[in-house]
Amino acid sequence: MFNLAINTGFAVNRYSEPESWVSIVGKKLGLKRVQLTADLINPVLPDKTIQSQLVRIKEASEKYSINISSTFTGALTRVNHLAHPDKDIQEYWIEWFKRFVDITVDVGAKSMGSHFGIFTMKDDRNKMLRMKRRKENISNWHEVALYAKQKGIKFLTWEPMSISREQGETLNECRKLLKDVNYNSPLPFELCLDPDHGDWSSADQKDTDPYAWLKEFAKNSPMVHLKQSKYGQGENKVFTRKLEQDDRIDATKVLSLISKGGRSEVELILEHNFREREPEDSNVIEQLKGSADYWKEAIDKFSS
Repeated sequence: MFNLAINTGFAVNRYSEPESWVSIVGKKLGLKRVQLTADLINPVLPDKTIQSQLVRIKEASEKYSINISSTFTGALTRVNHLAHPDKDIQEYWIEWFKRFVDITVDVGAKSMGSHFGIFTMKDDRNKMLRMKRRKENISNWHEVALYAKQKGIKFLTWEPMSISREQGETLNECRKLLKDVNYNSPLPFELCLDPDHGDWSSADQKDTDPYAWLKEFAKNSPMVHLKQSKYGQGENKVFTRKLEQDDRIDATKVLSLISKGGRSEVELILEHNFREREPEDSNVIEQLKGSADYWKEAIDKFSS
C-alpha cells in the first residue's frame, strides 16, 4: 500500500503559519499526510511558543483531515549535530533531539528522522578520528532512541546522503551503517530513502543509480523522499506528467521496485524545496500540485 505525503520544506519562510501550510496540503494539493520538519517548529523555541504552535497545527490538521505521520530535520539542521567533534555540542544536540521526540509524539507521529550526522573535513579525512566520531555518533543516536522508545515512538529513520562526510553515501556504506546502528539499539533504525542521493565521485555507477538504491533498500524503507532530477545534475525538481528524456525518476519504475521490497505499507513523500527566486517563488503551489497529481495518477494506475 502506497501513501502519498509531502515534506514541509516547501513551506519554510513562505507559509510559516500552521493554518496556511496545512490548508495548502489538504485543500490545494488534496493530500492527507505530512512529514513535519523542524524548520517549522524548532525544539529550541520556548515551551510556551511550542505549545501554541502545536495547538494551531493540530486544530488546522483536524479541519483538513491531515495526518502528520512523521517528523524530520530540515535545512536549519544540516549541521554536524550528533557527529560534532565537541562533546558539549553533541550533548546539546542529544537534548535537542529529545525535545523533537516530544514534539513528534505531541503531533501524533510514529517516527522521527534526520540525516545521520555530518563529519568535519578533519574528522572525515583522518581514519582514526572518523572511526571514533562514527562510534560516538551511533552511541548518541542510541541515547535518543532509548528516550524515543520510552515516549512511544515506534522507530527512527535516517537518510543516506551523497558525500562521505554526510554518511551512507554509497550502497556499501549505507548497508554497513544501517547494520551498525541497529546493533544493540533500543529501537529499530530504518531508512528514509532518497533515491536521488548517492556519491557522484564513486567508481561504481550503481551508487548514483536511483533504481539500484531502491532495489537494495526498499525492504528497509518505510518512507521514500521523492524529487525529480536530471542525469548528471543534483537539482531538486518537481514532477510533471510528461517525463523529459533526461529525467531520472520514473514513477512506474519506482513503484515497481518498492513493491518488490515486500513492505505492506510505504509512504511516498514529496520533498520539494524552492529557492527564493522569481518566478519560482510565486509558483510554488502550482508546481507542488503538478507533482502531487503526477504521483496520484501513477499510484492509482499501478494499484489498479
